Amino acid sequence: MIEWLQHFVLKLTETCTDILPIASVIIGFQLFVIRRPLPHYKKTFFGFILVLLGIVFFLEGLEKALFPLGSLMASQLTAPEFINIDPDLHSSSWQTYRWVYIFAASIGFSTALAEPSLLAVALKAEAISGGTIRPWGLRIAVAIGVSLGLALGTFRIVTGLELYYFIVAGYFIVTIQTLFAPRSIIGLAYDTGGVTTSMVTVPLVTALGLGLAHAIPGRNAVLDGFGLIAFASLFPIITVLAYAQIAHWLYQKNISPIK
Repeated sequence: MIEWLQHFVLKLTETCTDILPIASVIIGFQLFVIRRPLPHYKKTFFGFILVLLGIVFFLEGLEKALFPLGSLMASQLTAPEFINIDPDLHSSSWQTYRWVYIFAASIGFSTALAEPSLLAVALKAEAISGGTIRPWGLRIAVAIGVSLGLALGTFRIVTGLELYYFIVAGYFIVTIQTLFAPRSIIGLAYDTGGVTTSMVTVPLVTALGLGLAHAIPGRNAVLDGFGLIAFASLFPIITVLAYAQIAHWLYQKNISPIK
């Protein structure tokens, strides 16, 4: 117990050091640029303490659960006895790792739906658009994008193909979609690529990519383990733009838009 408390205090100190520049900028602008006192400073201070504690507990959860879980799932799904290959083989067909793709797609879909930042953006989009943009429609479109992106990203790790092939092709598709998508959805679509890579998605995806690179023979964790976050950021843009284009086409055909 004492050892855990010492570790907790150390982690809290590190978090305070990391958060200090943000607090300094906000307080400095409030006092010296805007020249007004902090409103409700007691509530602000109390909320700041809660944020610090929440970050510390979240970081502890990453180290104790999410990172090990992602690595464990990657090692189990690529174990020779699970995928029925000879452990002495140094290579195998990409079809052998189909459960890896299914797991990556499933975890991408579920984590995107659970992402708090995506929910906040979806609710704001509904309020500003007057109900034209439905939160569930937007969240499902983003979740499908993350799902497809992670499945393709794990396929890249398994096959060892270069990352830039997929990224260049993906942004080429986004560029073409942008030319034909409704203007009202373009900014939101690009933003959804960022909000999906937050506190829920990133830890699991990073651990999965690194664990997969370690588990597959011939892969380098530094070269092949990273890059999944790029897929999780890119493909939601594609699916949200596609969602908007389909909804716009249905509206023009006098069919009820997707909800």
